[in-house]
Amino acid sequence: MEHLALYRKYRPKTFEDVIGQEHITHALQNQIASDKINHAYLFTGSRGVGKTSVARIFAKAVNCEHNINGSPCGQCDTCKRLENESDINIIEIDAASNNRVDDIREIREKVKFMPVGAKYKVYIIDEVHMLTDSAFNALLKTLEEPPSHVIFILATTEAHKLPATILSRCVRFDFRLVSTNELIKLLQNILDREEIEYDSDALRLIASAGEGSVRDTLSIADCIVAYSDKKITKEGVLKVLGTTDYELLLNFYELLRDKDIGGVLDFVNKIDSSGKNLSMFVKELSKHARNLLIAKSCKNPNEILNLPQETFEKFAEQAKTFDERTLISYMQTFGGAENELRYTLSPRLLLETLALCVMEGLNEQDVKKN
Repeated sequence: MEHLALYRKYRPKTFEDVIGQEHITHALQNQIASDKINHAYLFTGSRGVGKTSVARIFAKAVNCEHNINGSPCGQCDTCKRLENESDINIIEIDAASNNRVDDIREIREKVKFMPVGAKYKVYIIDEVHMLTDSAFNALLKTLEEPPSHVIFILATTEAHKLPATILSRCVRFDFRLVSTNELIKLLQNILDREEIEYDSDALRLIASAGEGSVRDTLSIADCIVAYSDKKITKEGVLKVLGTTDYELLLNFYELLRDKDIGGVLDFVNKIDSSGKNLSMFVKELSKHARNLLIAKSCKNPNEILNLPQETFEKFAEQAKTFDERTLISYMQTFGGAENELRYTLSPRLLLETLALCVMEGLNEQDVKKN
């Protein structure tokens, strides 16, 4: 039997299944329920947050014979037919590989034809910012005066690259990154249905690594499941992702605070010898400084950090031992060196230099001079 990736297997089928985008799904449901459909929409936001999924649900909902509060019923003949990805009434186009003016002219010719067995023909143009200037000009005419039976949904991660003439003709919806808590709940639901055991700390690490993207989170979970063999543990997640345990970050920052040069060099040696990705480690050092800054300066820090209570208490305790200016300097220095670490011939030497310089109060520019 063919294995389906988790993000494909559990792709939302109704607006209620979509997480983290209630401000959009509610508005779309209201439009459908009141039969006030626009002819062109722009869905913009980071990768993996549900733009294409919502577009597909919307395409089914506007054609559904018995929509339920604006959401597709999934039971009528039209809904069942539109489940088929080859249905001619929902046309998905990848603008990254179909970005020429001729591709758009072909669309202009085809929109004249009525939908078959449905009310609307829906064109979903993904990565629309990849269209050429001439292709945008060709699309503009169609967006200005589309046939009443056609709806365009333009999806992009880079809305700023679209011409103002295109933007002004679309109803725009901005998709948000999904919170860590919502991603954890989604993982729990999916893993329970898959009958896979898990540790709560492991799910928190996976959700955090997903960085607000549902697709990235589920792709990471797929890798962890393959490694863990029906039992997802914190240790397994750390091994697969190459990320660093909070305890190691706390220990390294103690060495920096105490200006323990020998301890820092010995720590870097152990990290490097363990085969850890040093570029990833430096990224986590920058993030740790940011987390300490939040713990030190915000009123309700753990609402932002979303850490287990025991771990948060350790963060809060360590944050008291640093001043805000020092933490900002750490963020700048470690954060600014991520790209350099990917291409340097000696990542270990660069990490050692960064660590020693921040102990001496040098900033990113001073590090580069040295």
